[in-house]
Amino acid sequence: MINQVYRLVSPRQFEVTYKDKSIVGEEVVIRPTHMSICAADQRYYTGTRGKKAMREKLPMALIHEGVGEVVFDPTGKLSVGTKVVMVPNTPTETDSVIAENYLRSSQFRSSGYDGFMQDYVFMKHDRLVILPEDMDMDVAAFTELVTITVHALSRFEKKAHIRRDTFGVWGDGNLGFITCLFLKKLYPESTVYIFGKTDYKMNHFSFVDQAIKIDEIPDDLTIDHGIECAGGKGSQYAIDQIIDHINPEGTISLLGVSEYPVEINTRMVLEKGLTLLGSSRSGTPDFQRAIDIYEEHPSIVDYLGTLVGNVHNVRNQHDIIETFESDLSSSWGKTVMRWMI
Repeated sequence: MINQVYRLVSPRQFEVTYKDKSIVGEEVVIRPTHMSICAADQRYYTGTRGKKAMREKLPMALIHEGVGEVVFDPTGKLSVGTKVVMVPNTPTETDSVIAENYLRSSQFRSSGYDGFMQDYVFMKHDRLVILPEDMDMDVAAFTELVTITVHALSRFEKKAHIRRDTFGVWGDGNLGFITCLFLKKLYPESTVYIFGKTDYKMNHFSFVDQAIKIDEIPDDLTIDHGIECAGGKGSQYAIDQIIDHINPEGTISLLGVSEYPVEINTRMVLEKGLTLLGSSRSGTPDFQRAIDIYEEHPSIVDYLGTLVGNVHNVRNQHDIIETFESDLSSSWGKTVMRWMI
């Protein structure tokens, strides 16, 4: 069959590529229905990813946050119309120690490999996780972002000490919101603080125990573990504050992405015996756990609904550009594309 792929060829310019794909084999044919724009997609779209990366990775279809419906499964395991979330990480090997999202050989969609902006996506069964029938698909669209938190917390649970009375999350954006939400659901007896700098964003964190401005943190406030979700230049200041307020032998989970190296007060890391735990992307087990948590805690989906910002019906290339431009001016939440091309 002929598949249309909508590729970014240069900043703010998309072109349609036609690819001949065979439906003979074991790959499931998925029709994308809802997608969400990530900051990484925007860096490619605006050309701010860096000349070297742009030169090496374009042309490329964007978007790695998406859900869809099964159109055809040659094995018959999945029925036509089954709603699924698509896992963008594609490992090419297995390792008994290293997770699939950390293997250097793994391929990640919309980062050097075509993302979900296609008429149809061809994926192996282990790259698909079935969604609940009544799932809000606008929320499901950014499940991949949710799995970043789920993966980080899974790593935290394996490596951190057992005292988990207080958590501090730095960063009042989408990832900070999701992380605080999951902490309150998974550790209901714990105190969760959100540390941010923007009042109207922090007002959305109604479920935390306390919201504190980063320039108003009491000197005597302490936490057992800290999670950095600031990213960018803010990473350094967030890590510095976490080190100041974390109790000895606590764990600092690093989730925010920075394009440049940041300074860390290693003297206090050593004095307090801290563990710095980096987490990036996720794998199929994290997607399955996220869906399981959706079903176990339905209120999570309701809260995540407040993250749905702009919703655009996309029927042509003009709509794609309009959606990306709109997302650039959005100050809160996730921009969702209802894929109707």
